[in-house]
Amino acid sequence: MAVIDDNLPERIETENELELLLSRPSRALVEFIKTLESPLLILGAGGKMGPILALLARNAAEAAGHPLKIIAASRFSDEQLPARLNRHGIETRRCDLLERGGIESLPVAPNILYLVGLKFGTTENPSATWAVNTIVPTRVAERFSNSRIVALSTGNVYPLSDPNNGGAVETDPLTPVGEYANAAVARERVFEFHSRAQQIPIALLRLFYAVELRYGVLVDIARKVHSGEAIDLGNGYFNCIWQGDANEMVIRALSLATAPPSAWNLCRPEIFSVRQAANAFGEFLGRTPAFRDQESRTALLGNSNPLCARLGTPSVSLEKMLRWISHWVKRGGRDLGKPTHFEARDGRY
Repeated sequence: MAVIDDNLPERIETENELELLLSRPSRALVEFIKTLESPLLILGAGGKMGPILALLARNAAEAAGHPLKIIAASRFSDEQLPARLNRHGIETRRCDLLERGGIESLPVAPNILYLVGLKFGTTENPSATWAVNTIVPTRVAERFSNSRIVALSTGNVYPLSDPNNGGAVETDPLTPVGEYANAAVARERVFEFHSRAQQIPIALLRLFYAVELRYGVLVDIARKVHSGEAIDLGNGYFNCIWQGDANEMVIRALSLATAPPSAWNLCRPEIFSVRQAANAFGEFLGRTPAFRDQESRTALLGNSNPLCARLGTPSVSLEKMLRWISHWVKRGGRDLGKPTHFEARDGRY
């Protein structure tokens, strides 16, 4: 298994090339994976990030010559995904973590990567979002009280902030707008409660927009530019991170787990402009972006300097993401059809 270094490709032509790149470990991850005992249990592994994260962990263990057992657990709405993961030596467990029997069917594991969450559809069914984001963390903490846990959270736990101030920091008050964001705060508080009560080491990662070529805030902007659709500038600034970098940091964040929990913003350290990103896509795609409204004085933003100081700056730059996505969109590459709704300022998803 090849290991990532500085020679990233100029273009990505196929989904196979994309997934090979996303699941190619860095040297730092290969070294870190040697420290993990089996099994590594990934909860919520059937979502957008989980399958590639599992493959990344598998490839890092193989590159390290480390016999790490990896178990991916999910409801697996994609019927073909378990077999695909099995072919790569990843054990899969089909279970619904809202059911107590689903949790109890899983083996005890020293290290847990928790990717479970519900966001879209909250406006129509808020009770489901609250159930997934509060009941499941309680059951996981009870079942795995002797484990070390990295729990993926979201930057939505923060209120909107002035981009001139550099983005929210982890000690800022969690006073967001909307049902989903408040349910995400509840998820963190539930984990914090159990961590304090049972001394469970936990790291909470507040993710701001993971991006690859088939989904993400940059893909949303690029496709609007390509189609001539007007781009709303109300939420005019954002953070993001290449999904491969995000997945690597999720795994390596096991080293940051503490009791009570530590919280970390997960994104590239820069704040990006929607207008500037759209204009860059316009140059690459040969289109003139259309805009509506003006940039507000606030946006959903985070400062990831503390995490970058501990784990390093993410390897894939904005410029590289812009070029890869432009080529992908121009050639008609597949889109997952899961828009981020980055324009939303009222917390409704």
